[in-house]
Amino acid sequence: MARSDYYDDPNAPPVTSLVPGGSAIVTNDAGEILLHRRADNHLWALPGGTMDIGETLAQAIIREGHEETGLLVEPDRIVGIYSDPKHVIAYSDGEVRQEFSICVACRIVGGEIRVSEESSAVRFFAPARIQHLDMHPSIRRRINDYLDRSEPVLR
Repeated sequence: MARSDYYDDPNAPPVTSLVPGGSAIVTNDAGEILLHRRADNHLWALPGGTMDIGETLAQAIIREGHEETGLLVEPDRIVGIYSDPKHVIAYSDGEVRQEFSICVACRIVGGEIRVSEESSAVRFFAPARIQHLDMHPSIRRRINDYLDRSEPVLR
């Protein structure tokens, strides 16, 4: 399914849903951050996705992290809560969402890096290299919040 992200765009389609989700900042021993290149919009992003009915946010982050990257992660702490109504996500099936994502720092507990149907590439990047990657501003904000703060943010 294709995806289009809009930010503060008066031409964005009207929002039809608000779906809770989560994203994971996963680091290795060198302090590099795990990113995957999304198959739907070809942008670099943090692993994550929406919660399924009957699961907790932590379970959703563990599931999505494994599905998208092959790694098993354990949530550690909240980085921030992101609910910017200016960030609109339109899917090819007609759904149009307002951003609502809780970003969580995680540690690796197993698995091996691999690509999936949702990702065309998965790799770790040094923080200084991330600024040059093609990614949505909302993902860049989460990474910057992780790097700049020890307390959770509410955006």
